[in-house]
Amino acid sequence: MRRALILALGTALTTVGLALAVHAAPAKGPPPAADPTVSPPGWSPPRNAMGQPDLSGYWSNATMTPLTRNAKLTDKLVIPAAQAASLEKVFAEALAAADAPTDQKKGPGAVTDPNSPEAQLVKIRPDFAAAGGDVGGYNTFWIDPGNHMMEVNGEYRSSILTTPNGMPPARKAGAPPGRGFPRDIYDSYENRSLGERCIMGFGANAGPPMLANGYYNNNYNIVQSPDAVVIQVELIHDTRIIRLKGGHRTDGVRQWMGDSIGHFEGATLVVETTNIPQGQAFMGSWKNLKVTEWFTRVSPTRINYRFQVEDPDTWDKPWGGEYDFSPLHGIVYEYACHEGNYALPAILAGARRQEQDGAKGGPKPGAE
Repeated sequence: MRRALILALGTALTTVGLALAVHAAPAKGPPPAADPTVSPPGWSPPRNAMGQPDLSGYWSNATMTPLTRNAKLTDKLVIPAAQAASLEKVFAEALAAADAPTDQKKGPGAVTDPNSPEAQLVKIRPDFAAAGGDVGGYNTFWIDPGNHMMEVNGEYRSSILTTPNGMPPARKAGAPPGRGFPRDIYDSYENRSLGERCIMGFGANAGPPMLANGYYNNNYNIVQSPDAVVIQVELIHDTRIIRLKGGHRTDGVRQWMGDSIGHFEGATLVVETTNIPQGQAFMGSWKNLKVTEWFTRVSPTRINYRFQVEDPDTWDKPWGGEYDFSPLHGIVYEYACHEGNYALPAILAGARRQEQDGAKGGPKPGAE
């Protein structure tokens, strides 16, 4: 009886509500918020005192959207807003669960446990398996990968790469293989990665191309002068200098981050980089690699960034990707890298000890 009364009351209230809605004036709610990734009507990009398009300030490219597309989630570059919101929710919940205190009875989670928070994260971001799935890896407490899927021109993106399948194209026959991390070579510090040696950041934050590393420190400070655009990169406090005058150097010197020459085309800074050193090879390409980048202020709070890579020895045709920088609500502080002072000597010392043990019949460096 009580249940029937409640149902009847609910029906009556609904009927009355509908009747009132028909005769009442339409409610006037707040207008929808403007999409910051789309240029507002009548808006013009600001210019600095030198007349250049103003790109200066503190920016971030942190994003949940990975460099390459996760085919298990979608095969399309653009995803619906509802799907983006769902991924953001799952991502936030998985991060929060992984940050929770460890159950003393169950022990820490592992990506191999399908019910663990770590496994839920890896479903969305497979690269997170490398971040925390090995000895010395990071747990999620240290990770600040961003909170949102990347939105460009009002569209949510499933990958930074804009190739048809969101993956790098096939390499040409005879192209050098993509260079991987020299995990099991311990002959000298020169065999170790640039990040381990505190020379350059891991990943490709400084570039070119400039890409979020997916974990932390994806922040930048852009400073402009009549002769150069300077980009301070938070990770390893690299400073990239884009010269606005003159041509590419011809002396054969390959400086870190290559030789970047820029010019303005309307509201866009166009940058061409060559002479990239082998130590900063991009997916194995370096000797004849050319990277072209476009920086365009598309709204008061966004800089659109596009890049194209080309190397006739490695790929059949140019390819690339796109994302938006968003404001960093703060400043870039010094990134104090300690690996070169502590981790690197310890790694080499451990290898020498393993060699001594190997001479006595023990395991050799790199052995499981």
